[in-house]
Amino acid sequence: MDFSKSFLFSLFLFVLFSVSLAEIRFNEIRSDARPIIPFDEFGFTHRGRLELNVSKIKLSNRNPDLDFSKVGFFLCTRESWLHVLQQLEDSEVTCALQSDLIKHVYTFNKLNGKSEFSALYVENDSDQFTLVFANCLQQVEVSMDVRSAMYNLEGRSNNRDYLSAGKTVLPRVYFLFSLIYFVLAGLWIHVLYKKRSTVFRIHFFMLAVVVMKALNLLCEAEDKSYIKRTGSAHGWDVLFYIFSFFKGIMLFTLIVLIGTGWSFLKPYLQDKEKKVLMIVIPLQVVANIAQVVIDETGPYGQDWITWKQVFLLVDVICCCAVLFPIVWSIKNLREAARTDGKAAVNLMKLTLFRQYYIVVICYIYFTRVVVYALETITSYKYLWTSVVAGELASLAFYVFTGYKFKPEAHNPYFVIDDEEEEAASEALKLEEEFEL
Repeated sequence: MDFSKSFLFSLFLFVLFSVSLAEIRFNEIRSDARPIIPFDEFGFTHRGRLELNVSKIKLSNRNPDLDFSKVGFFLCTRESWLHVLQQLEDSEVTCALQSDLIKHVYTFNKLNGKSEFSALYVENDSDQFTLVFANCLQQVEVSMDVRSAMYNLEGRSNNRDYLSAGKTVLPRVYFLFSLIYFVLAGLWIHVLYKKRSTVFRIHFFMLAVVVMKALNLLCEAEDKSYIKRTGSAHGWDVLFYIFSFFKGIMLFTLIVLIGTGWSFLKPYLQDKEKKVLMIVIPLQVVANIAQVVIDETGPYGQDWITWKQVFLLVDVICCCAVLFPIVWSIKNLREAARTDGKAAVNLMKLTLFRQYYIVVICYIYFTRVVVYALETITSYKYLWTSVVAGELASLAFYVFTGYKFKPEAHNPYFVIDDEEEEAASEALKLEEEFEL
């Protein structure tokens, strides 16, 4: 890989790198010859600070004739980085550290034989910056331990805020949504008690999913709150990952079980439906492992891109897999409606499952595509809006699922008169002219 291709690859990193929360990070670099290593991205206010402590610096070649001003740390915005790439292509500069569009933090020509340094950089420009390490000496490999802390000062008391400018309100956002889900869980318990004679096992599973979602959001609120104040999660990230793990598995399992009609339409699962669960659950385990690696390492790791791709691939496979049981149920209901003489009953079931199929697709599309697009196009100061949009979509999906599949004291499938039966039969004839 030549030098220009390496820089284009680094641009690829910048594009894929979703904004981290940039708490205090400890990173270990070992015998790394990459020309560009991005660390953390952070939204600074006009009172931004960067504390950089680097120790155990080892260079594979300390030849004094080498220009070590081409090795060091700098800050750069994404927009500036595009211009730096253009300068490199036009041969205006031979190294990113020579560009006047970046902000130098520290270059290794200042080491003077030392193996460590500390730097405090004051950033007065409100913008989103990425801390980057550049090594333009191809014959030099670098090993070092890097501690970076980016934060903004607040108010007259100069309290440190370790959350990016666009995400400083996230603790309150997550806490508010956790309260909403706890209220929903209380309402669902009331519904289950009130209509306990028609409650199925799937309804208790739905309650467990809502409670797990509430606990997940509560732990995420505490996680971000501690990071905001101290730069460290103090163990709340472990609880967050645990509840996130169970919430992810249970949500996809719930979609599959509802899609198959388990418990409230039939008390069993077919072999092909069991196989879907056997695929989805292990994939969710892999997805959660990938998410932990992505969050904890950051893009400085050489395998970060690989884990990012694994997570995206697994997530897409899971989203596609959960749609198959719904399609199978729709197909079975269409066939049953034509053969068993209960057209109206099966038409209502068919309509419900078709609605659920469409809602699941909309939920997956919005939370995977639209939310990511919002993160990309929204100003760094308002990145919290993408989180709110994603949580509102999830809340709407949970409410829709609970409302449509709630226990009924009088099952609407069996209180249909003859006129409705005839109308349903006519509707089913029209259905035969169309395919899903």
